Amino acid sequence: MKHASGRVYLLGAGPGAPDLLTLRGAEVLKRADIVFYDALVHPDVLALAPRAQRIAVGKRCGKLATAQQFINKRLVDAASKYSVVVRLKGGDPMLFGRAHEEIAALKASGVQYEIVPGVTSALAAAAEAGVSLTQRGVARSVAFVTPRVGEGEGPSGWVQSVAAADTAVIYMGAGQAQAISAALISAGLPRELPVLVAENATLPQTRRIALTLEELPEIARYGITGPTVILAGRAFAGVLAAAGEEALRKFARA
Repeated sequence: MKHASGRVYLLGAGPGAPDLLTLRGAEVLKRADIVFYDALVHPDVLALAPRAQRIAVGKRCGKLATAQQFINKRLVDAASKYSVVVRLKGGDPMLFGRAHEEIAALKASGVQYEIVPGVTSALAAAAEAGVSLTQRGVARSVAFVTPRVGEGEGPSGWVQSVAAADTAVIYMGAGQAQAISAALISAGLPRELPVLVAENATLPQTRRIALTLEELPEIARYGITGPTVILAGRAFAGVLAAAGEEALRKFARA
């Protein structure tokens, strides 16, 4: 099989703030000839690729999206024309980024590739909240899950994964808050389980909402539109308690 001359970089842009891009990522972008980027990538990150052709191939829930098969083909074709091809993804490319499909397509076509990790939003949200996802004596396991199921896919075992972990991070679930709450309570998780909802982590417009698993459906009234992760577990008990104390102080001042 004839190998393409170019190399494709699956590059994680991080959780949002451009200064959380890795040094390795910035170096690759500087050399890029063409960049296929996701909708969530910050413009300042794209600006680090001044000489590159930039092509939007982003996906956002409820909006028009570029088919994954088309993205795969564009990457393969670009590798035969350019030396440095970048597939720029929000967060980390290896976590809910469909990187395995792109890797399979590149391998099948004999295209060289490299993975450049990025900071995923779960870690960024936990850092901003000042809460460790793992805590001695409280949380020794973490599950990263999503309730979303693609067309033609079988049922997901995300509920069982959450139930088995001490801490859970739910990606792409803000629009299904009511169903998530009901499913997890039905699986035996306590209604009072602490939950932290983080929208636009690391960006100036970030918001954090602390509540219980039973109260999770209430986030609908906040009008969440940005990328959001739902963090749940006893590790967030302190955040929930602090939120309750703040609410009491506001009530007292009213």
